[in-house]
Amino acid sequence: MIGSARIAKRFQDLKADGRAGLVTFITAGDPNIEISSVILNQLPEAGADIIELGMPFSDPMADGPVIQASSQRALDNGASMIKTLNMVRNFRKNDSNTPIILMGYFNPIYIYGVAKFVTDATEAGADGFIIVDLPPEEAEMREPVEQAGLSFIYLTSPTTDDQRLTVVVEHASGFVYYVSVTGITGTKSAATQDIKNALERLRRHTDLPIAVGFGIKTPEQAAAISQHAEAVVVGSAFVSKVAENLGPDGRPQDGCAEAVLNLVRDIAGGLSAKN
Repeated sequence: MIGSARIAKRFQDLKADGRAGLVTFITAGDPNIEISSVILNQLPEAGADIIELGMPFSDPMADGPVIQASSQRALDNGASMIKTLNMVRNFRKNDSNTPIILMGYFNPIYIYGVAKFVTDATEAGADGFIIVDLPPEEAEMREPVEQAGLSFIYLTSPTTDDQRLTVVVEHASGFVYYVSVTGITGTKSAATQDIKNALERLRRHTDLPIAVGFGIKTPEQAAAISQHAEAVVVGSAFVSKVAENLGPDGRPQDGCAEAVLNLVRDIAGGLSAKN
């Protein structure tokens, strides 16, 4: 089972369990490849249902300072696209069920070569992509992704009007990522009622599962949103936990990985059955 099928199966299982899923974001290679790999490999056991693995990039324009810093830490410590794909490949040696979504920007993929990237990512065991600066009209990457049986996941936001939503969901697969606030990642959070209203509008356009992210930092916030969405996305909180466990010299302290995984456990523990 690969790609879109693995994502669909995960959402089917979550629906059968009567709960929302936890989508966790980490940056590949942050604070270094070794610790990042430990975190990645243990995320499912800690409670992650779907994993977004950030592909480090030197100019992550849609991200706030927390995730920008994580990309820079990763690059400073030798992260590369090849190493990111190797992390996925090694993860798949022990986990054939948890979907992995590669998230990032088009520039590193263009440099790598679009066709080669899709082929290599598929072979490594990735299931889909979120490329934040590629609109749905751009087919250069979407078409080979679809041909490979993987998912292309698009972002929607409070400013996405009905006409634009129609275009977005026409090409979306896997799930739809609803950005609950406008702006950059990790800055603020939206009111639960606003999110509920937005998801009702979004569901008039698509039957795909909806994951809500941006600004969700605590178990309480995640639990509240989980009552309305098929999945909750948490990213900046985990990346911040990495940063909190760096020494004055920028090197990771003992227990860095476990601190991140403990936060994952705390947030996952709050995603109980829907009311």
